[in-house]
Amino acid sequence: MTATSTELLQAPAGPRRRRSLLRAPISGIAGRIGITLVLFTIALVVIGPYVAPYSPFSIGATSPASGPTTAHWMGGDLVGRDVFSRFLDGGRSVILIPTIGVVIALVIGTLVGMWCGFRGGLSDSLIARLVDISFALPPLMVGLLLVAGFGTSSIVLVAVVVVLFAPRILRVIRGATHALVGQEFVLAAIARGESTRAIIWNEIAPNISGPILAEGAIRLTYAIVLIATLNYLGLGVHPPAANWGLMVSENLDIIAQDPLACLAPAAGIAIMCIGVSLVADQVGAYFARNVSGDVRP
Repeated sequence: MTATSTELLQAPAGPRRRRSLLRAPISGIAGRIGITLVLFTIALVVIGPYVAPYSPFSIGATSPASGPTTAHWMGGDLVGRDVFSRFLDGGRSVILIPTIGVVIALVIGTLVGMWCGFRGGLSDSLIARLVDISFALPPLMVGLLLVAGFGTSSIVLVAVVVVLFAPRILRVIRGATHALVGQEFVLAAIARGESTRAIIWNEIAPNISGPILAEGAIRLTYAIVLIATLNYLGLGVHPPAANWGLMVSENLDIIAQDPLACLAPAAGIAIMCIGVSLVADQVGAYFARNVSGDVRP
């Protein structure tokens, strides 16, 4: 069984590692497959709009609810737009919004988590209780409430991801930091009189790079599914925008006539999620096997 960020917290901590972070995702076959799937999806999202044979918004480009033909490889949707062109154009918001949100959540959760885990005290306990309370709220319900209250703009969707996942990342990083505070190399830095910021940056952060990377990848998977779900429910981008989640919702009524209108965007979401999950598992397994290193001179 591959390791996750939770398993990394149970592994023995060691001094700061010098191993390259770039080796972690490609250190096993699962990681290489995951990287390939992720890069394929990213290339599709970046290049797709420029090679689409038709405008993704052109109504009547083909017969409504038509099946695949030589001119329209994935057929036409309910109003005759080319499904293949919409598929090539529809992945950007599904990938970009969750990625931006998770990066922001990762920065916030990591910084606050390391500070709380190192400093401890009343503020640490208070933040920990607030995080525990946030776990009691179903993520989809929180997302629906935020979208209903503030609208469905890209900024709101990014904020949904940050609000939902920053506390979860914070909890993991706080636990990883707690596991290092009593280690000799951290105690030595404290004895030398180094500042809290220096200790966190030079001693703590390099040694929890595994949990940070693994947790970021895991949360990205969840965020992609969440944003796709909100789009499917009509709470993300609005028609006539091309979006994989919205495409599935729009074309459910014609799935018998043109299955690719639903299956293609669903496959795009699945490929990205599977790829990111494989990378997360590989990163977790790599750092669980390589948790020790040499003390910095």
